[in-house]
Amino acid sequence: MLDNAALQALGTDREAIAEAPNPIGLDGIEFIEYATAKPQALGQVLENMGFKLVARHRSREVLLYRQGAINIIVNAHAKGMALSDKPVINAIALRVRDAATAYRRALDRGAWGLPTRVEVMELNIPAVHGVGASRIYFVDRHKVFSIYDVDFTPIPGVDQHPPAMAGLHFFGVVQYIGNDRTEDWTEFYRELFGFTDLPPERRFGILPKGRILRSPCPASSRFYIQLIEPEASVLDVDDDEGLHRIGLGSADVLATVAELSRHGVEFVESPSVRTDVRGALTKTLLGSVSFEIVHNVQESAT
Repeated sequence: MLDNAALQALGTDREAIAEAPNPIGLDGIEFIEYATAKPQALGQVLENMGFKLVARHRSREVLLYRQGAINIIVNAHAKGMALSDKPVINAIALRVRDAATAYRRALDRGAWGLPTRVEVMELNIPAVHGVGASRIYFVDRHKVFSIYDVDFTPIPGVDQHPPAMAGLHFFGVVQYIGNDRTEDWTEFYRELFGFTDLPPERRFGILPKGRILRSPCPASSRFYIQLIEPEASVLDVDDDEGLHRIGLGSADVLATVAELSRHGVEFVESPSVRTDVRGALTKTLLGSVSFEIVHNVQESAT
């Protein structure tokens, strides 16, 4: 993953990279969704990471966890979906200027649309196929009216907007892909959403593998997708393609690691992967859940 300090060490500020067109008005990540047959176990992992359970879905076994501007959905609703004890990232929701327009544009450029199963008192959120069995949602109700206002019931007495631990924020996602599939997936994200790939010399962090794609969002909501092909490594990359882990940005990695450690979070410390000022990697729990902390100073929205 990227790292501001490393970019500046090259004499190149992250914002010096030429601004790319933003064809669908992309404005960050609204939520990332896990599917699991054991939501309580995953919930405990999330709570250790600083997330708070703030709401429950009105009609499905779906939970909303939040800290700061980071929303994570835990989906244990089995209807129409095979659930495993091992959590998987099965959806990412993108904030866009207009969801219907973004959806139609994606279809025009070759995306596969997904039917939605909307029940009473639920919003119809358009989605297309992502990597593996995952979905990519388009959400435009994130400013004056939230999707959570319709689909979720707040838990009484719980702060609906708990502050982020140590200023954590969405930085991106890591996607494992098949052999020789980097160009295919780069084209997918470039053509559908306007992502740009960063030069190899700008791959920094404690796990500088694969290719980094940069979203065309404004600086305050920008995020990255890291594409990694299989190779013999400590990461034990699976053969199947899929979203593997979430990257969280931190202005002070070491302070964040210290705070998370006090909450019981353990980090990978090995000859090839070690915590330092550039980043850190949590140990994998429940067979699949890990988080990467990346040095990143989030800019304020203008």
